[in-house]
Amino acid sequence: MGTPAEDVIILGSGPAGLTAALYTARANLRPLVIEGNETGGQLVLTTLVENYPGYPDGLMGPDLISRMRQQAERFGARFVKGDVTASDLSSNPFTLMVENDVRQTRALIVATGASANLLGLESERKLLGHGVSTCATCDGFFFRDQQVAIVGGGDSAVEEALFLTKFATKVTLIHRRDKLRASKIMQERIFANPKIEVLWNRRIVEILDPSQGKVTGITTRIDGSSSLETLACDGVFVAIGHSPNTKLFSGQLELDERGYIVTNHGTMTSIPGVFAAGDVQDHIYKQAVTAAGSGCMAALDAERYLENQG
Repeated sequence: MGTPAEDVIILGSGPAGLTAALYTARANLRPLVIEGNETGGQLVLTTLVENYPGYPDGLMGPDLISRMRQQAERFGARFVKGDVTASDLSSNPFTLMVENDVRQTRALIVATGASANLLGLESERKLLGHGVSTCATCDGFFFRDQQVAIVGGGDSAVEEALFLTKFATKVTLIHRRDKLRASKIMQERIFANPKIEVLWNRRIVEILDPSQGKVTGITTRIDGSSSLETLACDGVFVAIGHSPNTKLFSGQLELDERGYIVTNHGTMTSIPGVFAAGDVQDHIYKQAVTAAGSGCMAALDAERYLENQG
């Protein structure tokens, strides 16, 4: 191959990947971080982050990512832009195709994250982080005493709707069917909450108003009808699930039924020497701080693995 194998390659540059980079760099493993084309992960789509420990006044998502990266670089982490287009994990060292370059590594940390499923509207894209959110736990606080809409019908959507009632004066749940997919107990809670209204058989066709740089309302269409209705609101939460970025490893690493990487004994995957951290293996918590914690775990697991390999 010409280029010697790396000790550690980390895929992803969100909180999990950057924390793994910091820890492996401090262990003198000179990690190589493949940033991916979405540098920084979902956190760069977030505005003010107020729930990351150590920042009592909060800080912007991109600033948090920038500080994490600088800290990892200070100890010797190296960064390469681009996506991995192919992987061969059948033998060690593992082989990765990064754009047109072949890279090999003795240990691999997969921190490629998960992408929130979106409605696919142009107005949604423009207002993401400016009133449109994919995380009620992250952003609900900013909608105190305001009216919000949330899209979805599963347990996560119902949980987020209930969470939002702690802050918002009214939460309107928009669902495209005539019944929810959420568990019965979650449905009972949502129907019993006076702050929540459910609009059935609806689809959001437009989020208002990108020209103002903020959310002022939504336009919905009733299924089977051409009539449109506009609902005033101050924020829109999209809770129609996440898709883990694991397509690259299908057929190589063990994945669960949702496509998330299965980990055991910490961050170990089904292949010795390959570790997974962050949202790529976590479909429950999905927080920056939990992703960072599992990045630390993956780094320690990788360091121990390499020591045992001599």
